[in-house]
Amino acid sequence: MGAYIVRRLWQILPTLAGVILLVFVLFNWVGGDPALILAGKVPDPAQIENIRRQLGLDQPWWVQLWIFVQQVFTFDFGRSWSTNQLVSEVLLTRVGPTLTIMVPMLLLETLLAVTLALLVAYVRGSLTDRSVMFLTTVAMSISFLVYIIVFQWLLGFKFAWFPVQGWSDDFWTNLTRYAPLPVLLGVLVSVAPSLRLYRSFFLDEIGQDYVRTARAKGLTETRVMLRHVLRNAMIPILTYVGIGLPGLFVGSFLLEIFFSIPGLGREVIESVNRSDFPVIKAITVYLAMLTMLVNLMVDVLYRVADPRVSFK
Repeated sequence: MGAYIVRRLWQILPTLAGVILLVFVLFNWVGGDPALILAGKVPDPAQIENIRRQLGLDQPWWVQLWIFVQQVFTFDFGRSWSTNQLVSEVLLTRVGPTLTIMVPMLLLETLLAVTLALLVAYVRGSLTDRSVMFLTTVAMSISFLVYIIVFQWLLGFKFAWFPVQGWSDDFWTNLTRYAPLPVLLGVLVSVAPSLRLYRSFFLDEIGQDYVRTARAKGLTETRVMLRHVLRNAMIPILTYVGIGLPGLFVGSFLLEIFFSIPGLGREVIESVNRSDFPVIKAITVYLAMLTMLVNLMVDVLYRVADPRVSFK
């Protein structure tokens, strides 16, 4: 396994180089002139030239690319163009609120979706199965904005069970007071498509020959589902969860905007509106790096879920 991980890490390097080059090209030649953006609506030629010199835009393109590579690996993208705050501080202060919301949401959604999908697959073809599939279809047809508006009014204003907006500097206060309502909304919205997908994984495994062999040996249906079907269906489930893991660090920007959560998702929207290139570039590159590492982690977890998987 160690040799496989080292080999995969080496394979990440050319991919990362391609991502860095693509981001550099997009923001330096397609995204407009940063000096003009910083100079304002009535730019002065001397002011523009001074800004170019400060940003290194007067250097050849290969020098600018090398500066960008250094920024990536030193975690130093300078200061935000709009707030003058260090970009590294912006990222570090925004990650916490996003993870406070998204990690509980992912854990609850995955556990609930896998459990319900396994139960529905157990009673496949029954009235319960058809009813659950009908409810998930209805739930997927409703806009996320409708969930936010209705639950804010019902649980926040009418019953006053949760605060509608707000955030604090204390982790436990945020987790127990401000996070439950957005987490509940996120779980309700995401569990329906996950349940339908996981159910299809389980039904596909139920039709395999090894399941019929297990039943022929006299194993109960419950044991077949838990010991054989669930374990073999974990590989596509891990793949699906792994695809969504990098999104944790951006979060649901709708939740962060409507609940006034100072997370990365909200910061991305504000940075785009302000054309704050340093923040956008940093988030783009580090999300790409995180995606590569998560893919590697998921590949390693395949072996944990199924010992028959070999690393080649």
